[in-house]
Amino acid sequence: MVRLSSLKKLGDKAKEQVDKRGGTDALKEDLKEVGDAVKSKGSVKDKAKGAAAAVKKPGRNEDAGAK
Repeated sequence: MVRLSSLKKLGDKAKEQVDKRGGTDALKEDLKEVGDAVKSKGSVKDKAKGAAAAVKKPGRNEDAGAK
C-alpha cells in the first residue's frame, strides 16, 4: 500500500531536483541534447559518452552531441 504522504515527499524531491537543474526548460534542453547524442554518428560507446556529457551540466551544452 502506497501512502499519500510518501508520494508527496517523492514529488517534492523530484521538483526540488528539477529546480536545482534550472527548471523545466533546462530539463527539456537536456532531453533534446541526449536525443541528439543518441542520433549522432559513431559507436554505441561514443553515443553513451555524449549522452552522459549532456546530463552533467543543466541546459544546452553544444559539445555534447557533436561526435
